[in-house]
Amino acid sequence: MPYVVTQSCCSDASCVYACPVNCIHPTPDEPDFLSAEMLYVDPESCVDCGACATACPVDAITSTKRLTPEQQPFIEINADFYRQVRPRTVLAQPVPAARVEGGPLRVAIVGSGPSAMYAADELLTQPDVAVTVIDRLPVPYGLARFGVAPDHTKTRRVSRLYDVMSEQPGFGSYLNLTVGQDVSHEELLAHNHAVIYAVGASTDRKLGIPGEGLPGSASATDFVAWYNGHPDQSEREFDLTQRRAVIVGNGNVALDVARILTADPEALSHTDISPRALEALRHSKVEEVVIIARRGPAESAFTVPEFVGLLGADVDIVVEGDVPEPVPGISQKVEHKLRLLRGLADRPVSGRKRIVFRYLSSPTALSGTDRVAGIELAHNELATDADGTVRAVPTGSTETLDTGLVLASVGYRGVPLPGLPFDDAAGVIPNSAGRVRSAPGGEVVPGVYVTGWIKRGPTGFIGTNKSCAQETVRGLVEDFNTGRLTEPAYGAGDFDALVSARRPSAIRGGAVAARPGWKARLLARV
Repeated sequence: MPYVVTQSCCSDASCVYACPVNCIHPTPDEPDFLSAEMLYVDPESCVDCGACATACPVDAITSTKRLTPEQQPFIEINADFYRQVRPRTVLAQPVPAARVEGGPLRVAIVGSGPSAMYAADELLTQPDVAVTVIDRLPVPYGLARFGVAPDHTKTRRVSRLYDVMSEQPGFGSYLNLTVGQDVSHEELLAHNHAVIYAVGASTDRKLGIPGEGLPGSASATDFVAWYNGHPDQSEREFDLTQRRAVIVGNGNVALDVARILTADPEALSHTDISPRALEALRHSKVEEVVIIARRGPAESAFTVPEFVGLLGADVDIVVEGDVPEPVPGISQKVEHKLRLLRGLADRPVSGRKRIVFRYLSSPTALSGTDRVAGIELAHNELATDADGTVRAVPTGSTETLDTGLVLASVGYRGVPLPGLPFDDAAGVIPNSAGRVRSAPGGEVVPGVYVTGWIKRGPTGFIGTNKSCAQETVRGLVEDFNTGRLTEPAYGAGDFDALVSARRPSAIRGGAVAARPGWKARLLARV
């Protein structure tokens, strides 16, 4: 029996290179790799060796003999991908590492999330390279730690891969150190040949409607950070005393939040959920979570594997309104989404807590005086432009839902950083293939690079950052090899002295942290 991918995997392609018969696609050298929701195992070519399952850092690949009933759709999802004929090389071609000539090379990386760690790992494939990762938080790995739902235990295991990366020779880190506050951008450049910014997209897009500032209105991202124990949100309180909560947006984050709000708290007690959040959920009165989408089921923003994961939750899931039949010519992803949504009609309803998908609705205002009491919704219909773009158009009909909690989940956005240019329209640092520019289309800023969401915007999955980091590092190494980077005026010891003077509470990693038990001591300080 073949193996199948069973979740939104990290897409770092470890399984692709482990497979001896090239049956996992798309590969990093294929054009649809960056846009794929997941990777797929060809059931006809799979030889059932299990090499891919062993290589996967998040245990996303399982034998079809071990699938749970809720995971059964993945057999068809994997097989469907190969019903379209696609050219294949004999074996996937690994992306060659950028070769550093005439080192040593010293690079600072601002941020410690997936994009930062993949950039560090790519640099450290070469000898005579030193990397210093800097993060303002006292614990590393960014969204891989604070953005993944606590019950997604397999996905959270990717942090083990980053632990391995951080133990390489040449890797060092400073946590609890803020660039732009404790040390400046200019000081980083004075102590390194180059600086890579991998700071992500750290704020949310707003709804832009009246009442958004009322208590009871928040971002889904802040709620995720709260239940994951993020230092910025760990002491926050959310009102869970009302029967209904509303999430605006229907991407993967919205599904995560809906699942946590309706989950049995005792089932969450065995996860890494924040103890404070767990206690609040134990006393929650929320019985229904309504997920609002301005367009229709075919335009759903969530990924297929994330929705299949939701089907395994012990909760009623319903769709209000009709779900259209799949029609010829639509993409496989859309077809799977429609089939799964239509399948909810046959799912028995038990009267438990429930998650409701409400399509063709847009929020127009939040009602209430001293706090949120309801959300006003405009009903929409779909219109297709000449270029094929599907838009939601208001019909003029409205309604109001009673609720005490509204969470906006309509996307992320980067923020400006001290000393760096910023493209406000795109919400990114202007760049070309990772090389920072003074403005969109402007001159290259020597020695300054970006990777991850602050480079390309909030798109892709955890593993997408690997390809993104490889592109940035190739440009950096090319600039170093051709003499475009300035030799740093100061050394690593000078930077350590600077940090000691400015921020004595900074947490050092790398050579210092390599002593036995350092991770336990680090976490004990948080």
